[in-house]
Amino acid sequence: MVDRKRVIAIFDIGKTNKKVFLWDEDYKIVFEQHQNFDEIQDEDGFLGEDLPAVQAWMIAIFSKLMALSTYEICALNFSGYGATVVFVDANGLSITPLYNYLKQFPAGLFPYDSYGGQDEFARATASPILGNLNSGLQAFRVLKTKVDFESGARWVLHWPNFLSSIFTGQFISEITSIGCHTALWDFDTHAYHAWVNDFGLNYFLPTIKSADSNLLDLKFKIPTGPGLHDSSSALVPYLKAVQTPFLLISTGTWCISMHPFNASALTEVELKNDVLCFLQVNGKPVKAARLFAGNTHEIQTRRLENFFKVPAGFHKQISFESVYLTELNQAIHSIPSIFESNAEYLNECSFDTKDLEDFGSYTLAYVQLMIDLVCQQIFSLRLLLHQAPVPKILVDGGFSKNQLYMNFLVHAFPTVEIYGAEVAQASSLGAALVMHEAWNTKEIPNDLVQLKRF
Repeated sequence: MVDRKRVIAIFDIGKTNKKVFLWDEDYKIVFEQHQNFDEIQDEDGFLGEDLPAVQAWMIAIFSKLMALSTYEICALNFSGYGATVVFVDANGLSITPLYNYLKQFPAGLFPYDSYGGQDEFARATASPILGNLNSGLQAFRVLKTKVDFESGARWVLHWPNFLSSIFTGQFISEITSIGCHTALWDFDTHAYHAWVNDFGLNYFLPTIKSADSNLLDLKFKIPTGPGLHDSSSALVPYLKAVQTPFLLISTGTWCISMHPFNASALTEVELKNDVLCFLQVNGKPVKAARLFAGNTHEIQTRRLENFFKVPAGFHKQISFESVYLTELNQAIHSIPSIFESNAEYLNECSFDTKDLEDFGSYTLAYVQLMIDLVCQQIFSLRLLLHQAPVPKILVDGGFSKNQLYMNFLVHAFPTVEIYGAEVAQASSLGAALVMHEAWNTKEIPNDLVQLKRF
């Protein structure tokens, strides 16, 4: 009889893509499956997650994986997006739709003035005022307007922790989910903010457990984690593999700059420029700055392709030339001071308003687009680095393979080592690594992260 390969199963449940992975003891992916679900309407007609369908798929696929003759699943964990809470009864059954964090939050509903006003509330909770993206305020809204909590609701669970409860029947909160711009956590007192008790929400929030807690799957009796906020989870492989302080830029639709070694308090200017804090698995804060650069890049490259009549993806053929640095230097001099309130600088890329007739070729226009995007990125990075410099900046995701983006960063930060970084499914891997002691008999490998210096 062939020995079954020991593995850990990880559900990585994103807003768009739902995935399940099996990782072996060397943290190599040996199985993966992706699944998408159509959104459904809530009672107001707003589209959101089809929670019953997601839950049914997770239960069914896990049972199939447990029955495989080739793998022995020794542990289970979850990573999931933040800014979402689930309202359940005492048995863990959801009692409301899963509300979309993009849904409009009613103006004037939350009494910010009772807690020092919006600016002070945002500073204390490390949560820019984002409406339903502050998932604690989702809970407040439902508590005030949607649900009679006396008639069935018992727990308010963060999305990753809810995913875990499907399999364990246990209701807990863990710190990475509490601390991701939920407006629940007071970063000054390291406890729930006063409003949580004032409005009775504390009754519905379960006991806080550590991110590496060992629960037990009810059916198969295997060690099961509590689930992690996906951004916090994605940092775990880097923190284990990179021995010196670093800043990580995770690039995709959003470019999220994460600084695990910056513990300074958020300033008013930082908050207005989309800087926030979330919490690592060890409870320490991570300062993070968001930039919508990937979305801008996608929109503008389509615009360039249509104007210059070139095929999709033509920008991938453009290589870095040192002559471009002259134009970059001029643009860098026009970057606003980080000590001023310049939220508009990050909200609108200056390339949006440029006339493409002014460029003699696709290449010149694309280079200008990347200069404008990188200048926004420089401003965003300066917000994080001016009080806490680092020797390394790591870039993962799509822009890590963009020669202009990477070389422009090298030029803009000459005293910092700039690396393209690659980790296979970082948020899933992080959730697996957190459970290492519970199931893995081997040492954690040294090659979790692949780095290429530019």
